Amino acid sequence: MPNRSKYFYAIGLSYQKADAEVRGHFSLCETAKQNVLSQAKQNGIESLLVVSTCNRTELYGFAEHPFQLIQLLCENTKGTVEEFQDVAYVHKNKEAINHMFRVGSGLDSQILGDFEIIYQLKAGARMSKAVGLLNSFTERLVNSVIQASKRIKNETQLSSGATSVSFASVQYIMNSVERICDKNILLFGTGKIGRNTCENLVKHTKNSHITLINRTKDKAEEVAGKFNLVVKDYDNLAEELNVSDIVIVATGAQNPTVYKSLISTKKPLLILDLSIPKNVNDDIRELENITLVHLDDLAKITDDTLEKRKTYIPKAEAIISEIATEFNAWLNTLKFVPTIQAIKHKLTDFKNSEFNTQRKKMSDFNEDQAELITNNLIQKITNQFAHHLREDSNSSDESIELIKKIFQLETTDNV
Repeated sequence: MPNRSKYFYAIGLSYQKADAEVRGHFSLCETAKQNVLSQAKQNGIESLLVVSTCNRTELYGFAEHPFQLIQLLCENTKGTVEEFQDVAYVHKNKEAINHMFRVGSGLDSQILGDFEIIYQLKAGARMSKAVGLLNSFTERLVNSVIQASKRIKNETQLSSGATSVSFASVQYIMNSVERICDKNILLFGTGKIGRNTCENLVKHTKNSHITLINRTKDKAEEVAGKFNLVVKDYDNLAEELNVSDIVIVATGAQNPTVYKSLISTKKPLLILDLSIPKNVNDDIRELENITLVHLDDLAKITDDTLEKRKTYIPKAEAIISEIATEFNAWLNTLKFVPTIQAIKHKLTDFKNSEFNTQRKKMSDFNEDQAELITNNLIQKITNQFAHHLREDSNSSDESIELIKKIFQLETTDNV
């Protein structure tokens, strides 16, 4: 664990205060995430986890000051420190721990009960571990959050019914478009959101006129194969845009991929942009036949399902509280470890000193027997101290100080 000069922070921004454009400025692609991690390592940061989705960008890590993490984020995105300060949040220690629990459990999602974020947290932890930037604290915390997420899914109906932005987009289409089964639908982008949207489209609209386009064609073909859909080349994008009635854009590009000059059709065209940063250029709104809807608009759709989900929030919070208490109990035991180790070292020093004295005094000194007996005694004494500190957690800080004073111990303090 880090020493006391380092604190655990969660810094970031989300849909709650930052609109789609601002979130786009701070969005991190996979390469940018790797750059953040490698710079963190160079800067001596010992543990850092990065999450960037359409709804939020967050860094969880240890630092002396949160600005170290804010700087890492701003240096690897289009965002500025001033812009960050306008919309951001900075949580420290227990507040940062609680924040990760709420995020990972779907309580802080743009659509309540959307659990997509837990997969992002897992992926972020894997990426950090691969480069040696996941310490035991963060790994244990992420595992606790995953445990809470699983239990909330299994024990409550917080995510009952279809969930997520991908479902909200299909719900919007079904509510806004008549005779949906006769319309030509183009899905541009087959990443996670694209795949989920595709599945919801097929399941709920009964439409067989769905075409997929992706920059990497084989990824689109993989998705299309499951649902028996048509795949077109990326080069055919303009052509397909103009024969479609509905276009769903879910690409991961850092700059707009659909813009006014690509559109030549005069018939009504509904475009849904599910991307952060925005992948449909705002100049498209200048065309009268275009209706452009962004995922922030979709997330405002509240239906009976979401209202029902709200009733499960207290149960979800109770589960989080239970698992967070277990995590904090584990965290508290860590502060005993240096003291217990220091006691063991001190007693071992006493033993070695006494052995030297007895060797000189006794010609028949049985070192093996003495070693066995004293080691057992040392273990029993240190176990007794450890048991006391664990059981008496309310006054453990005072006990640690008293033990240090009695044994004249020097320890490296833990967070």
